[in-house]
Amino acid sequence: MHELAICEAVLCQVLAIATEHGAGRVARISLEIGPLAGVEPGSLLSAFPLVAAGTLCATAIVEIQTAAAEVECTICGAVSGVKPNRLLCGACGTWRVALISGDEMQLRSVELFDLEPKQIGRHLHV
Repeated sequence: MHELAICEAVLCQVLAIATEHGAGRVARISLEIGPLAGVEPGSLLSAFPLVAAGTLCATAIVEIQTAAAEVECTICGAVSGVKPNRLLCGACGTWRVALISGDEMQLRSVELFDLEPKQIGRHLHV
């Protein structure tokens, strides 16, 4: 289950952000995952509490948004949305396409609480 390793990487990144901003805890983590990223969102959601136990992220809510898969045709130049199992140009139907999105996993935002006094009143959106 490589989702456990992915959770560890996300946790490290989020903890670095929380430490940098003097947060006492992380309330929400928002991720965007493409359908071709090779990540099972359900497994990721199940694994995160195990990895985050005992950290500032222990009670954090993890939200996952799905990114769209898009290709650019190398024949006609059209950009079109595609299904993960059907990477064809939406305009001319060819299979000669380049993937331009859909295989990414991104940390979209982190909601922090219990900031140090110098940070209170500042909205932090990473």
